[in-house]
Amino acid sequence: MAQSVGIKDVARAAGVSVGTVSNVINRPDTVAFGTRSRVLSAIDRLGYVRSESARQLRAGRSRIMGLLVLDMGNPFFVDVARGAERAARDAGLGVMVCNSAQNPAEEAEYLSLFAEQRVRGVLLTPADASGLNIDAFRRHGIPFVLVDRVAEGTSECSVSVDDVAGGALAVRHLADAGHRRIAYVSGPPALNQVKDRREGALQALAEAGLPPKALRELPTERLDVAAGRDAGARLLGLAERPTAVFCANDLLALGVLQAMYAAKVRVPEDMAIVGYDDIEFAAAAAVPLTSVRQPAVTMGALAAGLLLEETEPSGGEPHEHRRLVLQPELVVRWSSLGSR
Repeated sequence: MAQSVGIKDVARAAGVSVGTVSNVINRPDTVAFGTRSRVLSAIDRLGYVRSESARQLRAGRSRIMGLLVLDMGNPFFVDVARGAERAARDAGLGVMVCNSAQNPAEEAEYLSLFAEQRVRGVLLTPADASGLNIDAFRRHGIPFVLVDRVAEGTSECSVSVDDVAGGALAVRHLADAGHRRIAYVSGPPALNQVKDRREGALQALAEAGLPPKALRELPTERLDVAAGRDAGARLLGLAERPTAVFCANDLLALGVLQAMYAAKVRVPEDMAIVGYDDIEFAAAAAVPLTSVRQPAVTMGALAAGLLLEETEPSGGEPHEHRRLVLQPELVVRWSSLGSR
């Protein structure tokens, strides 16, 4: 294995001190042109790359922002990462993206990794509903912003969408079309987003004069297409089959759509479907999917901006934690068109 080239190797090759090499790298204007040229030539010849981690440790300030999401297989979180990365890059920072896979144990491991790496701060969509992982991470004194989650019971910043309003939009749309038996494919019940969307769905039913039992909840262990297919099969097996289904995200909805297609159940004639997130695949599905749109890229950018405000305060003003709540939008497509 080839040995890495260090700053001492460059100094030896250029016939200068280590301090001079450091000045050429960090403060080139302080070094005479001839000496600077000789050092740069040695750097190029030896292929020297400075240790950014060592520089950060000396400065006590990282140029890396952590981002920990529930599922990088979900295009929604890819869009969140895109927004965060753009904002971080504009500020001269990089983003370390990690995936908890909706697993609290993996979330705890990644939070420990962020602490070990002394990242500038963390953008976090929690997988642990108990809050224990957040409490443990808070002891490290590293700033963090919650993404796609309201900072209930904490003082930290957060950026989220009003999921109660989003659930209401979805089910109000179905109730207005005449549906009186609606299923809710909800995902893991412990997730706040799942609970809030259910609350909104029940509010919309009440507005339509329907009892809570008009909503049949089908929880799933995960928020992916396979879980949606399984929920679709369970839905088809119900004695009193609903005529519409609201899914906690688009991946679940796409899985339900696949199950309906396999069983030759017509969408939307026999079963209307509404998803959540409005990922790119929603519009491209075999039956274009009605969905509640979340501004994912904007969420990522705003969260990164809040973290930058906290870690790089301007004008000597102390940072004030804020909770930003964005509004969802219903995007109606073929999967829910028609009336009962």
